[in-house]
Amino acid sequence: MEILMSILAGILFMAGTYMVLSKNMIRIIIGTAIISHGAHVLLLTMAGLKTGAPPLLGLKASTYTDPLPQALILTAIVISFGVTSFFIVLGYRAYKETGTDDTEKLRGTDSYD
Repeated sequence: MEILMSILAGILFMAGTYMVLSKNMIRIIIGTAIISHGAHVLLLTMAGLKTGAPPLLGLKASTYTDPLPQALILTAIVISFGVTSFFIVLGYRAYKETGTDDTEKLRGTDSYD
C-alpha cells in the first residue's frame, strides 16, 4: 500500500508542477493546491500506514497508532488552505486591475519614464 501511495504522491507532484509552469494564473493557483495535496499524501505515507487502536489511556490494545503524523497533516491542510485562499484573492485582484490572468501580460514594461 505504501508503494501505491508513493506513486500517487509522485503523480500529484508531477501534475502540480505541470500546472505551475503554465501561463494562466488560475492554473498556477490550482497547481500549488495540488502540490500541497501531494505533500499531505507524502507525509501520511512516510509515517507508515498502520492500523491500530487510538492512543487513549483507557483502552487495552496490543498496537496503537501514532497521532503525530495526523496532527502534522492537519496543520499542513490548514496552512495550505490559507495560502490557496491568499493566492485566489491575489489573482482576483490582479485580474481586476489588469483585466487579464495571463502572466506574460502581467509583466511590466521596460521603460523607466
